Order: sequence, then structure tokens, then C-alpha cells
Amino acid sequence: MRHFWCELAWLGGGHPEPSVLIDVDGNGLISGVAARNAATPDATVLPGLTLPGMANAHSHAFQRALRGRTEGASGGSFWTWREQMYALAQSLDETRVEALARATFAEMALAGVTLVGEFDYLHFSEAIMRAASDAGIRLTLIDACYLHGGIERFHDGSVKAWADRVGALAPTAGTRLAAAIHSVRAVDPASALAVAEFAAERGWPLHAHVSEQPAENDACLREHGVTPTELLHSAGALSERFTAVHATHLTEADIGRLLEHHSFICLCPTTERDLADGIGSPLGRHTLGSDSNAFVDLLEEARAVELDRRLQTGIRGLHAPAELALAATRHGYDSLGWPDGGAIAVGRLADFVSVRLDGVRLAGTRSQDALDAVLFAGAAADVDTVVVGGREIVRDGRHARLDVAAELTEAIGALST
Repeated sequence: MRHFWCELAWLGGGHPEPSVLIDVDGNGLISGVAARNAATPDATVLPGLTLPGMANAHSHAFQRALRGRTEGASGGSFWTWREQMYALAQSLDETRVEALARATFAEMALAGVTLVGEFDYLHFSEAIMRAASDAGIRLTLIDACYLHGGIERFHDGSVKAWADRVGALAPTAGTRLAAAIHSVRAVDPASALAVAEFAAERGWPLHAHVSEQPAENDACLREHGVTPTELLHSAGALSERFTAVHATHLTEADIGRLLEHHSFICLCPTTERDLADGIGSPLGRHTLGSDSNAFVDLLEEARAVELDRRLQTGIRGLHAPAELALAATRHGYDSLGWPDGGAIAVGRLADFVSVRLDGVRLAGTRSQDALDAVLFAGAAADVDTVVVGGREIVRDGRHARLDVAAELTEAIGALST
């Protein structure tokens, strides 16, 4: 049994609770939560505000290597950026993917991420699993079926070949599995149906890039006479296990269809701004992702959902801080197939993160304002402690096992050799 005493903790309500004692059993589950309690002598003290562990619901770890190399393109677009991404993907092998993923996942850990959904179409599944284990965070490996377009190394050849490959994968204590239809550009309707059936038979989450660009919608309408969302609906993909990633160019009918099925929408505002994609639709159950990893900070992604909508609508306060916190925590865990996590509550996974309130960004914060302040002014640099399954993987803002900056430098530097 381990004990953690939180100066403040967000337990799911509108405001944090003071002096919260969290008990963790030998299986890494929360066995007790008590607010307004004094710290026990053997308790680990968590400063500032403690939140449930954050879930990065959509990542392409290998794209971390593009940071700073693509932003200066004048007159560029998603499509020109994509050519640079293809060139990077062509240069990768299993060793390089593992090193880059380990370093990127460790960077996520420093930012308070305890679970990542890695949307993978490079097909180095075991390397990705090892990387997450080394970084100390949980993983949902979202294996994407990719049959048309792109570059050859993304392709499985057929939906049967994809199913055979993915069916041979096995979950581990820290890894669960999910399926993905890369996009309606890359997977034809019959194959999308087969992927959806494969995921449904296993009860796996199913993710897809949806309506990221107007050109994607236009092409789908020309070829199939319906939007990408309607095409996925007709293929049986939409359900409460489905996540539409980006969803920046949905019609009102598309939104209604996703709400009807209680599907998730995963927003990645930093990438969507970086690639000039547009502003997503944070309706129903929405989650957050770092996508291209141009920046890794889920607090920034959370507030961007609200702030981008303010620019779009001219209205403030469309999403309350507690709603944004749910997107970063519980909804992310649910969308990635970990309904046993994402909350500080008895019986849940002991995954939580403490954010200091005494740094330059948050100094002077009143306890009753701590959740609002962290979400609208906090940053990854304010993360002090990260606990996964009752074990500290980050303490005092440092990773317990890895020199993250050195890992990133070495992994990215190796790509030029």
C-alpha cells in the first residue's frame, strides 16, 4: 500500500478539493480517496494541483522529428507538409522508430501524459510497445489499415493482410490494442466495413482521420456522393467506441450522426493550427491529441479548444474548465479503451499528475481558482510529479529513468546520418 497526499486535487467537480489523501494498493489501483485529510507520515506529498493522468488520444510519435523543420514554409499547406512527412517516414527503420518513440513518449510523460494513443501506420508495432514501456507510460496501439495513396511502406496490401498482422499482436500489462481506418482516402468502403467488423468483434476502439481538409470532403463527395462521416456510417464504423480525429470540416448532418452514435471527436488544436486545417467541432465527448507532436502540452491543447472557439464565435466560456479537464483525462482514457482510468476515484488506475502552483506562470493562484488557472495559464513545464500505476515516473519535473533531452537529441540526430 502506498499513500499520496495532495495539496489540492480535482476529483471531477467544478473546483478542487483540499488536502486529499490517495491510497494505492499493490495492484496499482486507487483503494481510497479522502478529502480534507492530514498527510500520513509515510505519504508522498504532491504539491500544487493533482489531476487524473492525462491521455494523449492521438499521436504520430515519429513526426516529432519534423519540429522546427517545416514551419517556415511560405504558402505551404497540409499537402506540402505531407510530402516532408513522407520523406521522413521513408528514412525510418525499426531501431530509429523505437528510439524516436521512446524519447517522444518520455517528453509526453514530462508533460503529464500517462496514456498515449499511438496511431501507427509504420508497422513497427513491437518497437512502439517497447518504447512506451521504457518511457513508463501506458499505450493504446492504434494500428491503422492503409491501402491506397500515401507511400508504399504504409500499405498492408489488403484488408486481410492487415487483419492477419494485427490479429497476431498481443496486449501487455501496459498496452491495449485498437484499430484504425486511416481515412476514407486510404481505405475503400468495403475494406472500411471489414476493419469496423474486426474491431467490433473484439470490442476494440476504432479511430479514423475524418474531414481534416475540404479537399478530402470534396473528393469523397465526387467518388461516393456522401461525406466521409456518412461513408463511415454506411460502413458500420460509427459507435460509442469510434473516434473521429480532427473533424475540422464536418457538416451539421455529420455532427448529428456522430452525436447519434455517442462517438468521440479528438481535437489536436496545435497541429490543426500548424497545418492550417481549421477549427474542430468540440461537441459531445471530445478528447485531445498532440498528433504531429509539433508541441507536446495537453494543457495547451485543452485551452486551445476554448480559445479557438472564442475566435470563431465571439463568445467566451463555451467550455467550462471542468469540461476541458474531462477531455484531457477521463474521455481520453475511455476513447483509448481504458475505462478503468482517467479519474481519481476508488477502483480506478492510480494514474495522476501534480502541477505546481508556485512557478512564474501560476504564482499567486487561489486554491478555489486552481483548476481554471492550470488549464488557462499552466504549461508542461509546471508538471512536478507523474504517477502511473502507483509508481512515480516523473518527480521534481525530471524523468525517473531517462535523460529526455539527450534521448531526443540522439534520436533526431541519428536521422541525418
